[in-house]
Amino acid sequence: MEEVEVVVAHAERATLRVGDVFLKVDADQARIDVEVEAMSLAPVPTPEVLWRKPPVLAIAALPGTTIGRLGGPSTGASSAWAAAGAAIRKLHDAPPPPWPGRAGRSAVALAAELDDECASLVTSGLLPTDLVTHNRRVAEAALRPWTPAFTHGDLQIAHVFLDSDEVTGIIDWSEAGRGDALYDLATFTLGHEKHLDDVLAGYGTDIDLDVIHAWWSLRSLLAVRWLIEHGFDPFAPGCEVDVLRSRM
Repeated sequence: MEEVEVVVAHAERATLRVGDVFLKVDADQARIDVEVEAMSLAPVPTPEVLWRKPPVLAIAALPGTTIGRLGGPSTGASSAWAAAGAAIRKLHDAPPPPWPGRAGRSAVALAAELDDECASLVTSGLLPTDLVTHNRRVAEAALRPWTPAFTHGDLQIAHVFLDSDEVTGIIDWSEAGRGDALYDLATFTLGHEKHLDDVLAGYGTDIDLDVIHAWWSLRSLLAVRWLIEHGFDPFAPGCEVDVLRSRM
C-alpha cells in the first residue's frame, strides 16, 4: 500500500503525495483554475494534469530533483543553475497571460502593503526597527515600472526540477500571470545569492542587480509574519530573516 506524504499543509491549501501522484487541495477554485491554465500556456515543462475534481487537482510527479531549498544547501552545479536561468528566460519571453499574477501587483499597492507590514513587524517586536527600516529602503528599488512578462509568481527553488543540466518541470503555478520578470529571478535565488551569476549566465541578458536585491528585501519583509502564522520558521538559518540581515 502506498503511503500518504504531506508535502505542505496550512490553512489555505495542502499538497499530498501518494506514490507518483500529487494531490493539491485548495478551497480557492480560482487558484486551481489559474494553475491549470498557466501550465497549458507555459513554454517550459510542467507536470501532467491527471484529473480535477474540485477542490482537488491531481498531477503526476516529475522526474529529476530540485537543486536546493531555502535554508538548505544547494546541490546543483553551476551549469544546473544556468539551465534553470535559461528556462526562466524562455518563460519570460513567451506572450504573457491576460490576467495579472502575484508578480504583477502595482507599485502603489505594493508600497501600501509593504508600509503596513513593516509597521506591524516593528510594533509587534518581531524584527528590530533598524533591520526593517533599512530593508524597506532597499525594497524601494523594486517599486518601478516594468514590462509585463509571463511570470510564475512563486518561483521558489523547490519548484524547479532538473535532471543533471536539463529542466524536467516547474510546479505550483497558482500565482502565475503577467508580472515583473525580476520578481521571478529574485524568488528563485532568494537565500542563494552566490548562484545569482550562474542563473543570469543562463538567462542571457543584463538585469538591474539593485532591483533583484530590492525584491529579496521586499519579499522577505512581506513573508515573515505570514510564515509564522502558518507554522513556518522564517528565522531558520538561511531563510527570510537571514536574507534581510544580509542586506545590512
